[in-house]
Amino acid sequence: MDKPEDINYLKQFVTKHPDNKMGWYLLGKHYLESGKEAKANYCFIQAGDIYEAFEQEVHPLADSGLEGLKEWEKRQIKRKLLRKVAILAVPLLLAALALPLNGYLQKKYSAPTAATDTNQGVGVVIVPGKEAEPIGYAMGKIMAAGGEGPGRVMAVKLEEENGWLQWNSQATLLMNALLNGEGSELNATMLDAAACLCEPGDPGDSRSLLAEWRNEQEMHWTLASAIQQYKEINGKWPQRLDDLVRPYPDNLLAGEGAGMADAFPLVLRKLKEKAVSKTAETAAAKGGKDEAGSNQSAPDGDAALIGSNGLFDEDWSKPLEIAVDVSKHQLAVVQGSAIVRSYPVGLGGDRTPEGTFRISEKVRNPNGRDDGIFGSRGMTLSDTLYAIHGTDEPDSIGKDESLGCIRMRKSDVEELYDMVPLGTKVTIKSGILPSNLAPSAERFRLQPKANETNPAKEYQWLT
Repeated sequence: MDKPEDINYLKQFVTKHPDNKMGWYLLGKHYLESGKEAKANYCFIQAGDIYEAFEQEVHPLADSGLEGLKEWEKRQIKRKLLRKVAILAVPLLLAALALPLNGYLQKKYSAPTAATDTNQGVGVVIVPGKEAEPIGYAMGKIMAAGGEGPGRVMAVKLEEENGWLQWNSQATLLMNALLNGEGSELNATMLDAAACLCEPGDPGDSRSLLAEWRNEQEMHWTLASAIQQYKEINGKWPQRLDDLVRPYPDNLLAGEGAGMADAFPLVLRKLKEKAVSKTAETAAAKGGKDEAGSNQSAPDGDAALIGSNGLFDEDWSKPLEIAVDVSKHQLAVVQGSAIVRSYPVGLGGDRTPEGTFRISEKVRNPNGRDDGIFGSRGMTLSDTLYAIHGTDEPDSIGKDESLGCIRMRKSDVEELYDMVPLGTKVTIKSGILPSNLAPSAERFRLQPKANETNPAKEYQWLT
């Protein structure tokens, strides 16, 4: 059997009939005659007792090499399954993208910038780092989400450490899917060779769109946090964005961000729906008693939560929180299990109290200027003499030189002030943050709209 068409026939035959041992034996004989011993050995192992019957011996690799060959075979099976999932998921994606989105799929609020996008924007699926089949996972999340789909969907992985998702880490692009303007066709491009076991395609403008989406997601988190804190403080929902951007001392937000006014009605509606659903669930769990539960849970370090509930699934509406790691001299803004921002801070050692606090006051220029002992921004912790503030001693950052307060660099405290609203939960404890924290390449900024100074008060925080 020395004709090329014979070997091609046998290869096609064993592909269609992988359980036919004679086919494997004949293919192995051909490979052996062609000097391709490794391929021949694999075929002979597949042939099993047929090889033994014709060769009058057990194949020498049957014991020592079988496990390795089995592992190789498993990888091949996984490759076929992943390709099959990608192919079969396309028609399901078309159906799923016609229903409202929730879960891991998040929609852009502003009009897309790429000419290839439709006016439905961009969605992103965050795939857990531990997921063995990321493409299948992403497809499943998109199909499960349902909804009026965005014009483009990207699947990405971010770095993780000790259960924390590093929001600002370099993203691994896994997949880019584009729905045409008429909604009748979806083009999926695999972007990571390890994830798809294929030759990756061109990512195009995916990274720039992902960066834009991250910025808008951060704005969304700040807005959603402020709405929830307003409800907590006032016992009712805000009616408009201006209810959140007010003069001191009612300055929940430090200003307005691009897209906030347009996003406000949708975010408010989603939060109301979430509250109604949670109240009903709580009442059912309590035997019909209507009891509102707090949705402000402390950061959870369990990586499994990222895979099951998901950063943008059950946790998407959680308000931003602040975590201060005393042992590492680090302050982080967290959302669910994601570290959104991190900064080095100056502390007071044992004089810095551990526990849980709330930002009870936010003030600009607490000394009447931006270069005093408290810097340009200050945030009181639970109406105490402890605060998060700037400092005129930048060399104290990373050290225990304060009387208990949390000192920050000017640019850092100003970004924190803009990002977290009045009422934000602050947890101070040792060992709660990972060792490696990815810094953000961009600063979060709001445009001031109201007077947030308090010249009538002389602040006496424990510097």
